[in-house]
Amino acid sequence: MAGPAISVAASMVLGGVLIAAIGRDPFEVYQKLFVDTLGNTYGIGQVLFKATPLILTGLSVAFAFRAGLFNIGAEGQMTIGAFGSAWVGFTFTSLPWIILIPLCVAAGFAAGAFWASIAGYLKARFGSHEVINTIMLNFIALALVSYLVNNIYLVPATIHTPEISPNAYLHRFDELTGLFKGSPFNLSFVIALLACCLMYYIIEKTPTGYRIKTLGLNRNAAVYAKMNPGRLTIAAMAIAGGFAGLGGLNFVNGYKHYFEIGFTENAGYVGIAVALIARNNPFAIIAIAVFFGILEYGGLTVNTIVPKEIVTILQGVIILMIITLTRYFDKKLKLKTA
Repeated sequence: MAGPAISVAASMVLGGVLIAAIGRDPFEVYQKLFVDTLGNTYGIGQVLFKATPLILTGLSVAFAFRAGLFNIGAEGQMTIGAFGSAWVGFTFTSLPWIILIPLCVAAGFAAGAFWASIAGYLKARFGSHEVINTIMLNFIALALVSYLVNNIYLVPATIHTPEISPNAYLHRFDELTGLFKGSPFNLSFVIALLACCLMYYIIEKTPTGYRIKTLGLNRNAAVYAKMNPGRLTIAAMAIAGGFAGLGGLNFVNGYKHYFEIGFTENAGYVGIAVALIARNNPFAIIAIAVFFGILEYGGLTVNTIVPKEIVTILQGVIILMIITLTRYFDKKLKLKTA
């Protein structure tokens, strides 16, 4: 853990130098960034709201990593999953909440799983690289939902679908508990936490998880043990895509209550960084996603002092520093233990 901690500290110092270079006080900026995000329940709610999809896209990338696969497609998988959840929500409006909410959750997972399994099948059947497959599927996903929204399910003068049934809402915590007043933080966060537990259970407690880990560590060993690498590749990508597909619940069922083009705000790509920094640990992903949620919402709180792009640069510097210094410390540890 020394690598990530030192990396974050070094990144904050570099960020401070950058802030000072544009004529602002870095201490004032950092104080406002963290106090306005964590100093009140509204700010905490905003942070957790922004962290929720990052947890799920981080899980998606991490699960694929455990099988030795690099899933760059969480963005497209979340988009398809969100549309699937919305379609169920505005189509089956007569269903009671006890049926409709699980159907929306299942639809989001299934849609994301199907989209990712395409890349898994192409990898297993033809050997085509999953990085290229998932990148291309991101573009196809965006084009597909744009067509569906603009030509079939469009609400006039908008870029979104009809609203889902109130029976499909994942209620906000301020409605249920009175906490986090005014923030969009909602019950999809609980689903994200359960998804972390599910990933841990699958990977650590099931025969399928053992096979997926074996495939990721040594494909030849998996073949020697008479496992089916092609089937495991498809299964791992499908489960990974399912996690990403659940990320859309935060926006569709918990916030706006409709599907809107461009809602993801690049959460699928940030999820790659979350998974890498967390070392594919499902519970560490929660903490890293919350940290990125702080930076994301914090960028909005300090944009009266410095441009929001400064915080975006800070995110990038943190990612680069963590990746670089973590590898450096890993090498030093290997030399010590050798």
